[in-house]
Formats: sequence, structure tokens, C-alpha cells
Amino acid sequence: METTRLSTKGQVILPKRIRDSRSWGPGVEFVVEETADGVLLRPRKAIRPTSVEEVAGCLHYAVKGRGKTELDTRKAIEQQVRRRHGSGRY
Repeated sequence: METTRLSTKGQVILPKRIRDSRSWGPGVEFVVEETADGVLLRPRKAIRPTSVEEVAGCLHYAVKGRGKTELDTRKAIEQQVRRRHGSGRY
């Protein structure tokens, strides 16, 4: 069993043997979970590669339907600003 310390900056250094056995290099991100027994570190899973079509469903409309003009966008923003100011929110 190996030990480590918490630095004054709240950092913990994982022993080299463990980093090497897991192939964890600089920049690996971890999910930190508090458990009844202590703290659990898990490497964060990488997000699988996706295409624009998979993640930007709203673009589908712009391709098939009539896109919004800059004037349409400005009018919509102006309406929202007036609505929010009128409700006393801002």
C-alpha cells in the first residue's frame, strides 16, 4: 500500500506505479465521488465523436425551412427585452 499527502493547494499526487499501470498522463480528468468509505476517483470517460447532424437538430430546420434573417433575430431579441423589463425582472 502506498500513501500520499494533501498539499496546501488541495492537490493529491497519485503514486507513479498507479499512474503507469493505468496509463494516466498529465491532463487526465477524474470524476470525484464521496463514498461512505472515503473518496473515489474515476477517470472521466471521453465523449464519443459525433457529427453536426447528431448534436445540432435545430440546423435541420434551417436547411429545409426558411432561415431567420438578422432582422427577425433582432426583433425577437427586442421583444424579449421589452417583456422582461415590463415584468420588472430587470
